[in-house]
Amino acid sequence: MIKDIIKNRIGSIIYVVGSLVRGLSSQTFADKMIGITPEQYLILLLIIENEGVYQRQICETTLKDRGNVARIVDILLKKDLIKKIADSNGRRIFKIIATQKGKDLIQSIEPLDLELRSFITRDITEEELSITKRTLEKIKANVIQNVRLQI
Repeated sequence: MIKDIIKNRIGSIIYVVGSLVRGLSSQTFADKMIGITPEQYLILLLIIENEGVYQRQICETTLKDRGNVARIVDILLKKDLIKKIADSNGRRIFKIIATQKGKDLIQSIEPLDLELRSFITRDITEEELSITKRTLEKIKANVIQNVRLQI
């Protein structure tokens, strides 16, 4: 009975699917010995796609708190996948850019990322995916209007 209640709630479904996808991604990255986690991969990809991004923008885009993003940025710095460049507007403000090593790593992971996305969405039509994305975007917009996040 309780399983059925949880199973039929949209928030529970989103949470469980998200957890399973994160678990599969982590398992796959570990099995393939990628050298970074899926979470680090997504932030590195965001940095590559938004060259010169600020750490605060990463927090806002990913909805991750500052401490978590700072930890990931530090790891990526230590691995020489990104570097910080001082911003002309302030001594303590830095733009973040990917190094060539970071860009090369992302390029090498892209086929695996595509393979994972293909596996996760197999037997789902483009129309179903499109409807799902639109629906989730609407849910996100509804929630964003009322949520109080400290980023």
